[in-house]
Amino acid sequence: MKSLKSIFILAGIALFSLVLMSIENPEPTQTANFHHTAAELKTMLEGDGVFTPLPNGTDENFFRGSGLCEGCHGFDPNSIASIDGEGNDINPTDQWRATLMANSAKDPFWKAKVSHETSVNPEHAVELEDKCTSCHAPLGHYGARFDEGASHYSMAELAIDSLALDGVSCNACHAQSDLDIGNLFSGEMNFSPDTIYGPYGAEGDPAIFSQPMYQFVGFQPEYGAHVAESELCAGCHSLVTNTVDLDGEYTGNTFVEQSTYHEWLNSIYAEEGENNRECQSCHFPRIQDPVVISSNYAFLEPRTPYGQHYMVGGNTFMLELMKNRINELGISATEEDFDAVIARTMNLLTQQTLEMEITELGADDDSLSYELKLTNLSGHKFPSGYPARRAFIEFLVEADNGDTLFHSGAIQNDFEVYGQNATYEPHYKKITSEDQVQIYEMVIGDVNGDVTTVLERADEYIKDNRLTPIGFTMSHEVYDTTIVAGTALLDTNFNFEDGEEGSGSDRIIYKAPMRGYEGNVNVTARVHYQSVPPKWNAEMFMFTTPEIDSFREMYNTEGADPVMIKEVTASNFVQSTRNINSSKYGFVVFPNPLREGDLITVTSSSFIQRIEIYSLSGKLVHLESALKNKTVEISSDFSAGGYLMNIITASGENHVQQLIVR
Repeated sequence: MKSLKSIFILAGIALFSLVLMSIENPEPTQTANFHHTAAELKTMLEGDGVFTPLPNGTDENFFRGSGLCEGCHGFDPNSIASIDGEGNDINPTDQWRATLMANSAKDPFWKAKVSHETSVNPEHAVELEDKCTSCHAPLGHYGARFDEGASHYSMAELAIDSLALDGVSCNACHAQSDLDIGNLFSGEMNFSPDTIYGPYGAEGDPAIFSQPMYQFVGFQPEYGAHVAESELCAGCHSLVTNTVDLDGEYTGNTFVEQSTYHEWLNSIYAEEGENNRECQSCHFPRIQDPVVISSNYAFLEPRTPYGQHYMVGGNTFMLELMKNRINELGISATEEDFDAVIARTMNLLTQQTLEMEITELGADDDSLSYELKLTNLSGHKFPSGYPARRAFIEFLVEADNGDTLFHSGAIQNDFEVYGQNATYEPHYKKITSEDQVQIYEMVIGDVNGDVTTVLERADEYIKDNRLTPIGFTMSHEVYDTTIVAGTALLDTNFNFEDGEEGSGSDRIIYKAPMRGYEGNVNVTARVHYQSVPPKWNAEMFMFTTPEIDSFREMYNTEGADPVMIKEVTASNFVQSTRNINSSKYGFVVFPNPLREGDLITVTSSSFIQRIEIYSLSGKLVHLESALKNKTVEISSDFSAGGYLMNIITASGENHVQQLIVR
């Protein structure tokens, strides 16, 4: 039951709204709760605990702290604003406050990495810190540039600047102008003074009620189509760095460290038409429910569609770490806020990132073979963004009693992957040994071609086999910023399907030795994701600074447990079958493997009398009889899978051939 105070407030707002709607330019109103933060309101109304308040600071012209925005765009105690069609509170402040965007300037991994880079090349510290803060602390960085004419912005300045510590907050996106948008990268952005852009107010839309925002916060709200377009993300989500040699001298070369925006450009999703999907489609998913977007003004007309401020990626590791250190890191969110963001992140990873299918290819040479196909569903490479991130495949074959027969990609107690090379694991087309593992990652080389994680030393791609988005081509105009590197370039199954480029997929053959085992087997394939794998940190952890030491303690406490994002299983009965497809046995079957519809040619040194083809379950699926030829052609109409071909010669000899159809 609502309190009398709430009832009186609602009645007063409703009555006052009727008066305001009769005025051509209504004056703004505010309830007694206007200057309370959403956190304070929650504490008062629900007893959810103590929160660190969001900043209410301002600079001279451009930026305001998110605490000023949440007065109207945070939790509405009257349950009028930011409510979806089912009555759920979907206010943007609380959806945002536990994201990595909100806490980008408080991220202990980022701070440790900045410290690492400046420790390696201390003479470049000023430039490095300035570049890093442009995206992780844009309000502080650009506020200093605009208001004070500063040429650089440091980590020390960030630490005492509430606007900088606000991370990628409201103004970082909504104050961006469309000037050169989509053509500025590496932390370069243009902002409009005293202006906030939103997706509403286009021609034909209800007019924007602008007086409250202008009066209380000093911003003029305006329609800006660009805030719902991928170009808004380009400024920070494509990063080019200047290369230095091992002595810290600039070489004149550059390196594309991150290119998420360009990866999207090189995809089917950037094209006009039915496949078009902006970055916001996944990271700010829209609902069609009419939503009142500001509290305190009951007369406002609901807006639709409404973009929810989820801002999720794939980094559950850092979200969990922050959730467990809210007070230590000075975060303005609750554990419940983090739980909501983690749940949304897991949904994105497990439901919208990958498709995976497994095909049985049969048994031969005392081995069991399967083909695993992965298809990238995201609008960029997977993994994308910061180059530490990697995904790997775990492939497990077990006997019916649970004994392990084959295990590639096993995770160890130290959260590393069994069998990976000390430097880096190559890209595989076929895996035949447990010490081989398919890892999708970017591996960076320095000027000597050695693997490095010092980003300022990045000079070349040694490996980049991250799954490309659907529609990705090497002929695209931005391919030079999104290249595939290493042995994946030689893999005709990587981003190719039936000879056509742009599948966004990869096919891997697993051939698992059975070591004489016969019986039922259970096969499980899993894709795991690690945002901060131990191997990436090794170089950084060789240094000792307050930031690195602090993160090392957090990292060791949390553990870099990978996230399993997809799993497929299969089971069948296997018996040892030797592959005798060799001319020394008197015949050849070509092609093998084959695709559905291929013409099969069987050539023998003696006359063939009969050919029988069986499914692996023992069913006869094709018969060629009364033959007296040394060459037989068979039209293939078999479905994908494994088959046994029994070839009987005129002399009465039998030859068994494993036949694979893809």
